[in-house]
Amino acid sequence: MSTDQPVVVKPKTKAKKAKKSIQSGIAHITASFNNTIVTITDVSGNVVSWSSSGVKGFKGSRKSTPFAAQLAAEDAAHKAMEHGMKSINVFIKGPGSGRESALRALASTGFKINLIRDLTPIPTTAAGHPSDAGFDALVFNVPESSESTRKVT
Repeated sequence: MSTDQPVVVKPKTKAKKAKKSIQSGIAHITASFNNTIVTITDVSGNVVSWSSSGVKGFKGSRKSTPFAAQLAAEDAAHKAMEHGMKSINVFIKGPGSGRESALRALASTGFKINLIRDLTPIPTTAAGHPSDAGFDALVFNVPESSESTRKVT
């Protein structure tokens, strides 16, 4: 004999995200040729919010447009403002087309921008460490003279 008691299934509840009270932060804009990623962190580097052109629904070559970067920056900014963020420092990295529009979008959402710094690495023509064969050409033989051997006090 089985008892005919209904099985009660409790609905799963999601834990609510704690609202942080963060006044200032850092916005990292990474603009590559294919995508633009906007990450907003607190001063110690913990991620508060982030967004990218791909997250906003753009695919393919449309991800690299300035408009897609603008929407990604606005999305990340609104998420950060929910945590009470009001002022940011902006670090921009990369050669992509969304650099400027992402910065303008952050400014238009109401953030007070304290600092704008470009961290794009600059390529040089220098190779890595020279090989052993080519390294001998860089060694200069300095003749010893009385001037080069005198003591400096």
